[in-house]
Amino acid sequence: MNPATGRPALTPSPSPSPGAEADAAVAAIAKALGHPARIRIIRLLLERPACFGCDIVAEVGLAQSTVSEHLRILRSAGIISGDVAHPRICYAIDPGRLMPLALLLNAIFEKHGRGELKGSICCPPPSFTPGQD
Repeated sequence: MNPATGRPALTPSPSPSPGAEADAAVAAIAKALGHPARIRIIRLLLERPACFGCDIVAEVGLAQSTVSEHLRILRSAGIISGDVAHPRICYAIDPGRLMPLALLLNAIFEKHGRGELKGSICCPPPSFTPGQD
């Protein structure tokens, strides 16, 4: 009981699990990449390591305001950076910010490569037939 308020004392919430920060980072990256136009922008920046916004608009084929919003979302997530080269902005991918997603995908592919993602007794793969090994 909090003597100052007469109400029950608040218990601090448990600290997030060790992976919670990494999980949040992966989710933010996935959310930012969650639109075909943003994937197109990323593919364009893979082909051209540095690209002006007006060139991106021309290549993506959407309205300038729409492309600007997609670029803003990618920048907010830290996936791309934009350096001002007056009066334009030069965009580039920041590969380090994609590392949390890359690590997760790598872990999935490693387990798959070792045959560890073939299902279990509780979650068999779709091709599983009981009684077959």
